[in-house]
Amino acid sequence: MPHPYVLLSAAVSLDGYLDDTGPDRLLLSGPADFDRVDEVRASVDAILVGAGTIRADNPRLLVNSAERRAARVAAGKPEYPLKVTVSGSGDLDPAANFWHTGGEKIVYTTEKGAARARAVGLAADVVPLGAELDWRRLLEHLHDVRGVRRLMVEGGGQIHTQLLRQGLADELQLVLAPLFVGDPDAPRLFGPGPYQGGRLRLVSTRSVGDVVLMRYEPTAPGSGPHASAADHHWLALACELAALCPPSDTAFSVGAVVVAADGTELARGHSREGDDPVVHAEEAALAKITPGDPRLASATVYSSLEPCARRASRPAPCARLILDAGVRRVVTAWREPDTFVAGADGSGVLVAEGATVVVLPEYEAVAKAPNRHLLG
Repeated sequence: MPHPYVLLSAAVSLDGYLDDTGPDRLLLSGPADFDRVDEVRASVDAILVGAGTIRADNPRLLVNSAERRAARVAAGKPEYPLKVTVSGSGDLDPAANFWHTGGEKIVYTTEKGAARARAVGLAADVVPLGAELDWRRLLEHLHDVRGVRRLMVEGGGQIHTQLLRQGLADELQLVLAPLFVGDPDAPRLFGPGPYQGGRLRLVSTRSVGDVVLMRYEPTAPGSGPHASAADHHWLALACELAALCPPSDTAFSVGAVVVAADGTELARGHSREGDDPVVHAEEAALAKITPGDPRLASATVYSSLEPCARRASRPAPCARLILDAGVRRVVTAWREPDTFVAGADGSGVLVAEGATVVVLPEYEAVAKAPNRHLLG
């Protein structure tokens, strides 16, 4: 199911700490960065913090600029983004600033936590997610029920850690402050444990006063049927490649990318690439990889259109080429219609031989765009 775009926002010391152990909050940023954060808050639909952050910092989580609030209203949005918190226990102080400033609030919790949260009369919508907290269900609810398309997560470290480990963070905005904490008992941004492999992609850096803002995107594909944030990035790229295809009245325009498990791009291709008027996107991409490359066994193929199951222009369809290359995971935006081949079912061919096919329908419209003339 579709999720909001999840943006993690945090500031840390040079040695990776979120705070010290003193009684007051350690200010890692200055006025220029606080204003930048206010700008980001104004741009999103919802802001999320964990219950621990509410207890420790008692934040208001407001858009402070009157001009930015007015711009939100002029755009048809609420004056303030939806405020969201997560608490497994439901143990929340109803007097905290979080509940009494800004606009609407929502608490995601467990069945037991919901009873506790409702008993204390929180000024918020209380949504139980079941016996345990489930981040995927939470994000689906925000997207489908509350209409959240961009979610800013401001902490704490445990929340950031969980979202990154599960591959649910689309972007990390990390501010590096020019100071050291050095206290082993102070809270760190990320906890120990298993994370997705691979290097994150550095999108941009810039100085903001005396701190440095770094923006990163994950690159490692998901595993099995669960889509990761990086799956969305790579499928979006495949859809962009589809727009590069020479036009045709007899074949679809498709883009494809092959990505190793660690997030390394192995190859990309698009329909009718180069001098071959009948080459398919997946075929073009796989042809650029050395046969037997050991990374293919754990790689993912991203294709803007379901790989073909039958074709007249080549001996082997793309679903067969993918299987013969050893790839066992495919992410696509839409299923092949009957325009040229009746009953096309490349996904069925793949699944029948043990491959996993993940369909992200939120990319269907952009994948169809270069094929409008074929679809009527």
